[in-house]
Amino acid sequence: MKKNVLVFGAIAGIITAGWMMVAVVGHYNNPNFEGSMWMGYASMIVAFSFIFVAVKNFRDKYNNGTISFGKAFKMGLYIVLIGSTIYVLTWLIAYYCFMPDFMDKYVSHVIAKAKANGASQADIARQKEQMAGYVSMYKNPLGVILLTYMEILPVGLVIAVIAALILKRKSDAERAIPAA
Repeated sequence: MKKNVLVFGAIAGIITAGWMMVAVVGHYNNPNFEGSMWMGYASMIVAFSFIFVAVKNFRDKYNNGTISFGKAFKMGLYIVLIGSTIYVLTWLIAYYCFMPDFMDKYVSHVIAKAKANGASQADIARQKEQMAGYVSMYKNPLGVILLTYMEILPVGLVIAVIAALILKRKSDAERAIPAA
């Protein structure tokens, strides 16, 4: 199980981190945050789809074709944690080394988009207040880490639950016992 988790966790991390770097290089000076965001989430889904491969591989090759929901979810969880950590570490390097003004650009984009969509002054003020909270969190590396994990972990956890539900399989002996 450990080898599957490490290998597929690394694959998931490399896919998400690799896509992030492509998006950063491609969109940083001419930001299209929505396009990058949707492509980023798509890369997370693709990366974490390897949870299915890892769990099925373990179930069929090493566990006699059976696996409980709990064990399948645990494998998925570990893969998500490894992949997410690689993603977070990549973002920390990209942010602190190459684009420390990212939040300024992002906040400007969000406010400009709100104005372009005809938001009221009150809505824009609320948006600025919310963005100020994020900017404040980004002044501390722990805040950057927490916000970045909040971006990727939920996607991975949902996929881990789905994979565990789909791939769980009882042994023949467990299936033969009639329910009371």
